[in-house]
This record gives sequence, C-alpha cells and structure tokens, in this order.
Amino acid sequence: MTRITTVAALMAASTALVNPAFAETELTMYYPIAVGGALTEVVDGIVDKFEAQNPDVKVNAIYAGNYDDARIKALAALDAGEPAHLAVMFSIDAYDLLDQDHIVAFDDLVDGDEDTAWLNSFYPALMANGQIEGKTWGVPFQRSTIVAYYNKDMFREAGLDPEKAPTTWEEMVSMGKALTNDDHYGIMIPSTGYPYWMFQALAIQNDKELMSDDGVTTYFNDPAAIETLEFWKSLSQEHQIMPEGTVEWGTLRQAFLESKTAMMWHSTGNLTAVKNAAEFDFGVAMLPAHKRPGSPTGGGNFYVFKNASEEEQQAALDLIQFMTAPEQAAEWSIATGYMGVSPAAYETDALQAYVEDFAPALVARDQLEHAVAEFSTFETARVRDGLNGAIQSVLTGDKSAEEALNEAQAAAERLLRPYN
Repeated sequence: MTRITTVAALMAASTALVNPAFAETELTMYYPIAVGGALTEVVDGIVDKFEAQNPDVKVNAIYAGNYDDARIKALAALDAGEPAHLAVMFSIDAYDLLDQDHIVAFDDLVDGDEDTAWLNSFYPALMANGQIEGKTWGVPFQRSTIVAYYNKDMFREAGLDPEKAPTTWEEMVSMGKALTNDDHYGIMIPSTGYPYWMFQALAIQNDKELMSDDGVTTYFNDPAAIETLEFWKSLSQEHQIMPEGTVEWGTLRQAFLESKTAMMWHSTGNLTAVKNAAEFDFGVAMLPAHKRPGSPTGGGNFYVFKNASEEEQQAALDLIQFMTAPEQAAEWSIATGYMGVSPAAYETDALQAYVEDFAPALVARDQLEHAVAEFSTFETARVRDGLNGAIQSVLTGDKSAEEALNEAQAAAERLLRPYN
C-alpha cells in the first residue's frame, strides 16, 4: 500500500467514525393523509429537517390514506412483524390501542424536567382524548375543531351582514332561508365520512354529551340527543335550507368552492386549501350555539408502539418532540389550517405574522374554550359505526330519530358490557 493510499484509507475511516454512512436507528412512521392539500410535502419537509439535525436517525414515512386506513395498515404491520414504531392515528383510537396493548405511555418515555415541561405544554382540550387512567397515551399533532365556513359574497347578495355568521341555531335557520335559492343551499353539514362528529357538535350545543369520560357508557337515546338529530333533519325536511338525504364529506369542500352552498361545517384542516382555491370572499366562524356553544376536537395524535426497542422508542420521542415544537407546529398550521397544538406555537413570529394577515386561522384555536373531547369509547370503531348508521337512516327518512338512536344505544351497550 502506498503512502497516499494509506492516508486516504485513514481519512476515510476517520470520516466514517464521525459521519456514519447509514443511520443507526431507522423509524417507520404511519401517517394519514385525509384532508387538505399536499400534506405529504409538508410532513416530508419537517422530517427532512429532523434528519438533518439527527443524522443517526432515518425516518420512513408511510402515507396510509385516511385515519381508519392508517390504523388498519399500522396494526397489520405490527401483526405481521413488519417495522412500525410510531404513527399519527385518530385521537379517538386511544382506548382501543390501549386495550389491545399496542402503545406505550408517554409518561414512561419522558425523562427529566425538560421532557415533562414538553408533555405539559399542549392545549388541555387537545390532550383530553389521549389521557386515560392517569396517563398520556397520545400527543396531539394534526388537530382540529369543526368550524363554519361561509361565502361573504352570497351574504351580501342576500342582504345579510358579511361580517356576521350565525351565532345561534335560530340565526342559522333564518339566514339559511335567506341564502337558499334555486342555485344553491343555505348550509350543508356533512353526514358521510364522520357523521358522528357533526352530530356530537350539534349535541354539545344542545348541552348533551354523547359519552362518559371513561369510555364505557353512551347516551345516544337521551331525549336531548334525539331532539338534536330531529333538528338536524329539520334543516332539510322542514326548513329546506340543506339537501335532503346525506351530504358527502369528501366533496363538500368542492361544493362550497363552486358556490353550491353558502355555508358549510367542516374541519379547520381544510382552511388553507379553501384559502388557496376560493374565488370569492369567505369567512370562518365558530359553530353556532343553542343552549351553549361548542365543538368536539378532532384529528390525530402521535402514538409510540410498544413493540419498538428502547432505542427506537427514544428516537420516536425525539421525532415527536421535534414535530410538535413551536416552530414546526406553526409551520404545519400555516401550511394546512390545522391548529398549532400549543400556546407557544402562536407566539412564534411566523404564526403571529400569519394570523395578523389572516384572522380566520385563529378561529379553531379560539373555539377550544368551548371544545369537548371527540367521541371515543372502547370498541370505538364499532360503536361509532352503529351511531353513523343511525344518523344516516334518519337523514334519509328510513327511521325516526328515536327508533334509530334506541337501536344504536342498544348496540353500544352490548359492545361495552364487557368493559363495565
């Protein structure tokens, strides 16, 4: 070996020690892409920054469709022994993930005052779905409340104040009538995709919660819940300000952008997409109140899987802490419309400048004052499916609200009996 070759070999070996040629820890993260624009690019950008600061960690992000798809694919990977270390899944999946022994509590991952301060930094309303039996199993990231989008141009044409969205059910009905004509409806509330979510919003406005806070009891057939579903149906049947039958979740944003409805209820996760595509002046408001104002929270939490090694769990925690840090949370909120998950996110220069120019970005956050945890129980998917079917059967005229909700309640009680 020549002297030059020897020196080159020594330099290469030295470089390899300082800068490993490959990551020492590889993470597989399942992520739902369900709402809004090109979210994969935003997530990829944040992950790239994390990897640049943590060259010993490689993150493989698997984009898995909607929340249900993400859960099914992540759990299938776990069952098959394939890599799955962390995921963003429904915040309401926490009971089932805990029951199936798939996830580890963040309380058992954090270590020291700095970690504890991070875990306590999120909005309490966003933490509610992830906290069970005194421990935190999910940490918020892709989070939302339901907000009311409205077409200010249509309000002006109908002789309504474009800066005043309905603040009560009564105003929603009266304004909806003024806004409805042969070309468009006054309001559309989606009843496919996540009908239980919209029903919970209406129910909480009628001062009725649909479940207990321990995941084992539902109140679907309470008189106030029945009254709520009857009111929802009345928007189309009696007041004729909403289409009869079901309103599609997946196409509602486009219907709003095409001026087929003057108002829509939808996730704040659509905000940036509406902002970028709307060719008219639009506003965003909190949902109207009846006996009280309110919306359930929504969206996804980070979870860490129990089968990951201690080293992988630590790397997953590092990634989650990075992605939920104020700077990244602010970037995420601006790019998507989802909320910054902590007060500190709204104190960043980037988000302060953004909301100064675009005040609607604050509506979902401000609504947290009136928000409740999203509907969640043990056996949550099957309980939720029963409620969804009941809601749709009423809106399509197949059953009365009392009959449908009695059936959904009986089914929920059967499913939850083992947990009681």
